[in-house]
Amino acid sequence: MNVLLLGSGGREHAIAWKLAQSRELQKLFIAPGNAGTSRLGENIAISPTDFGKIREFVLENQIQMVVVGPEDPLVKGIHDFFLSDTYLKNIPVIGPIAKAALLEGSKEFAKEFMKRHGIPTASYKSFNLETLSAGLDHLQRSKPPFVLKADGLAAGKGVVICTTVEEATRELNEMIREEKFGEASRNVVIEEFLSGIELSAFVITDGISYKVLPEAKDYKKIGAGDTGPNTGGMGSVSPVPFADKLFLEKVETRIIQPTIEGLKKEHITYSGFIFFGLISVNGDPFVIEYNCRLGDPEAESILPRITNDLLGLFKAVSEKRLEKETILVNPDFAATVMLVSKGYPDKYEKGKIISVDNNIDDSLIFHAGTAFDPLSGRILSSGGRVIAVTSLGDSLEHALEKSYRNAEKIMFDGKKYRSDIGFDL
Repeated sequence: MNVLLLGSGGREHAIAWKLAQSRELQKLFIAPGNAGTSRLGENIAISPTDFGKIREFVLENQIQMVVVGPEDPLVKGIHDFFLSDTYLKNIPVIGPIAKAALLEGSKEFAKEFMKRHGIPTASYKSFNLETLSAGLDHLQRSKPPFVLKADGLAAGKGVVICTTVEEATRELNEMIREEKFGEASRNVVIEEFLSGIELSAFVITDGISYKVLPEAKDYKKIGAGDTGPNTGGMGSVSPVPFADKLFLEKVETRIIQPTIEGLKKEHITYSGFIFFGLISVNGDPFVIEYNCRLGDPEAESILPRITNDLLGLFKAVSEKRLEKETILVNPDFAATVMLVSKGYPDKYEKGKIISVDNNIDDSLIFHAGTAFDPLSGRILSSGGRVIAVTSLGDSLEHALEKSYRNAEKIMFDGKKYRSDIGFDL
């Protein structure tokens, strides 16, 4: 098969790495890709949201499947775009239609969906510019801490936890009145704060049946001890030690099954991944958020543990026969450490020369924000999150030891990483 993968991050490099192992793959294209994906297929200089150019490329290169990595093209309706086009409608797209992608694209939509289907989540209220005064009154009448969430997509950074009424008041004004997160924060969801430990669960579904994938835990804060602002993710581990059989059964019966059945009841066709951002509160799972794709950096931890042919799973999704598949999982632990640019998640420099020790053979190196310099042929940094180092081991400690040891063998000016991934487990 000729496959087009959309995206350019560490998640997409991990997906490309997994797809490249399939005997059914003939040619892999990645748009736009990064320096790492270029070694697994052919990078194409097309934006994942430029549907017109994607259409031209798909038809000219006899693409037989499109795999969507990031959320933006899904929320903007790339799957719908294919379905509405006479020449594209029979080409499978792995990723949900726009209405289904609202589970990630709108926090308010997701909250209302969970409320309708009895899915456990924090209580909430939504506010916009017209109801801002009511939102400020709500804060005055409520007890901190507060969780403020931009309703739309904000690159994983639109969530702020405020410990005082004054801080929450200032933040709500900045998010709505000053559009701190652009259009994403024109509507803001104020949630009850839940105290517990977080983890991520994943399924792949063809809209009829689903298969549960390995769980993971990611680390969003920039600093050790979960301090500082949120990032797109500083590392992840899988499996999650506290997520025992009983807890995962609760996740499936209370959250996953009602979500899949809720989509069916509302006649929302869903094909692809569903990411469940969860928090364990005294051993009971609650949904913090949905994502309509694999997480990043969770993908870098869970995909190396899945031993199935990923392209084979995608074909089963496209042909509505996923029920016949069995997910095969390596019992080893996976630990991912993300190397980021100095200054991230705020202003950071790009164009730093990256040096990777060629003798690293016991870790997987997934590129995130990298690019080739056509003049020098060197690999340069091109984003805030630069490279993910993933290792497998028979214990979490063993996997982490390998990832941290090999993180030291990757050099670029201003390199930063969290030194305590997995510390709380």
